[in-house]
Amino acid sequence: MKPKVTIGVCVKNGASTIREAIESIINQDFPREFMELIVVDGYSEDKTLSIIEDSLKDTEIKSKIFYENKGLGYARQMVVDNAEGNYIVWVDGDMVLSKDYVKEQVGFMEQHSEVGIAKGKQALESGGNLLATLETYSRAAGRMVDYSSEKARLKSMGTGGCIYRAKAIKQVSGFDQNIRGYGEDLDAECRIRKAGWLLCTTDVQFRDYERRRLTWENLWRRYVQRGYDMHNFLRKNKGMLNLYKMLPPAAFLAGLFHSVSIYKLTHRKVALLLPLQYVFKMTAWCLGFIRSSLDSIRI
Repeated sequence: MKPKVTIGVCVKNGASTIREAIESIINQDFPREFMELIVVDGYSEDKTLSIIEDSLKDTEIKSKIFYENKGLGYARQMVVDNAEGNYIVWVDGDMVLSKDYVKEQVGFMEQHSEVGIAKGKQALESGGNLLATLETYSRAAGRMVDYSSEKARLKSMGTGGCIYRAKAIKQVSGFDQNIRGYGEDLDAECRIRKAGWLLCTTDVQFRDYERRRLTWENLWRRYVQRGYDMHNFLRKNKGMLNLYKMLPPAAFLAGLFHSVSIYKLTHRKVALLLPLQYVFKMTAWCLGFIRSSLDSIRI
């Protein structure tokens, strides 16, 4: 039988989290004969691949494993090129899906033929430490928007946790394989939206890396890299980001607004620290963006 849904996992050096991710896929409340799993490994140097192979033993889910070293856009496109399903659910190597995730996402897409991409919601659970909890709240608050509105036109959903209609991503010629780092998701989303498809969120939940302990150093490096990659992204997609919104003062105001929204949902005072965390992340982002700008000038 042809699979109704393809689960796409693009991972590199994810040994500490990949087993939980794969097990959450295996344990989905969805008919195995209508699922397939495609893993693209970025030539991991740890035990990621052996953990995946061990986790998939004795499972009834059809699976394929590919390898790449050309970046995230290329890896995503490998999944698209080899997917047999009508839909593609993207699962990051550090994600854990609720048991009904695939069923709910596929059911939603079946009922809404105008939707090209739908994303589940970040579970508002405490993380492994204070910073992990703040990052959970931050990511959840950042996606509490109506993605079908003009206001959210330049706001990225992020690929992990999304279900893509295969027809939609193929209609826009897939992912940009030249995007090696962050930005392949926003690039695809904008083209899918421009092609006339709607983007939206659903209520089914997932958890990702914030469920574990997170360090300030790790978070700083992550956002420096995001800023660096976004500069390269904007060289191709001019005008797709309001840079003033990425500056620390604007980040403080956004964090203040989001802290109120999260506090109303969780009644946890820790949410009131979000403005400080936002300033920290966007300072790192701006540093990465400036570095990339300088590097492009030198070249």
